[in-house]
Amino acid sequence: MEMSLKGYLASGRVLIADGATGTMLMAAGLPAGAAPEIWNIEAPVQIMALHQTYLEAGSQIILSNSFGGSPIKLAKYGLAERAVELNHAAASLARQAAGDRAYVAGDIGPTGELMEPLGELTPDTAFEAFKLQAEALVEGGVDALWIETMSDLEEARAAVLAAKQVTHLPVFCSLSFGIKSRTMMGVSAGRAAAELWPLGLAAVGANCGEGLDMIPEVLRQMREAAPDAVLIAKPNAGLPRIVGKETVYDVGPDDFARQMQGFVELGARVVGSCCGSNPEYIGALTAALAGQG
Repeated sequence: MEMSLKGYLASGRVLIADGATGTMLMAAGLPAGAAPEIWNIEAPVQIMALHQTYLEAGSQIILSNSFGGSPIKLAKYGLAERAVELNHAAASLARQAAGDRAYVAGDIGPTGELMEPLGELTPDTAFEAFKLQAEALVEGGVDALWIETMSDLEEARAAVLAAKQVTHLPVFCSLSFGIKSRTMMGVSAGRAAAELWPLGLAAVGANCGEGLDMIPEVLRQMREAAPDAVLIAKPNAGLPRIVGKETVYDVGPDDFARQMQGFVELGARVVGSCCGSNPEYIGALTAALAGQG
């Protein structure tokens, strides 16, 4: 890219991210129940191909294949001891694919465990797990760290603080909101922005969640709580439904792109898609936003 990621964000221009990873990897043959991150080692050609399709569709920043890469999450697959290896490989593959034509964000998702007092995960344990993951991603060559699909504010905070301790690169954080603009753990969009943006984030917002209808309210609340924030909108392709034995989403690429244009008008500056999408969605979004931002 022609400028640093920090410079790009400061310019106020729209930054187009990528779309779903899991959906695409399953279509490419990832076995049911397997950790997607293992393909960073066992099927790197497939991961490179995934990144390439999004880059060709217009993505200006791609996320590494490391969403479930914390040692806590990888432990469910017996892979905790390989966390550094798998995250480093994820970042390296994304960097190779992007070259100097796009930015790379090291993807950090939730641990899958409940924070105390509802569960046994403590902020300190979460912090250390996210720190290990973040260090490996930075060493692998990312331009930023992107903490995503968070529901618990304390887990999100632990991830952000761990990322900020590891690097001076930009750190993004997006949470998953329901139709009432609250996460599964009851965190409102306004509270999330008010508490996370001051930690030194480069961007904050929403990804995944229940369709697209809640995005305008999420953006409104976040803008009110953090007027200077760079806002993220990376929603699913609508809502899922079962057709036969397949899960399909109810918003097609063109309709998705049209709605995303509206979110840009409401202030979103980092945009992309999540579950149920594919490069066709990013292609439609890229075309719709051509000349905007």
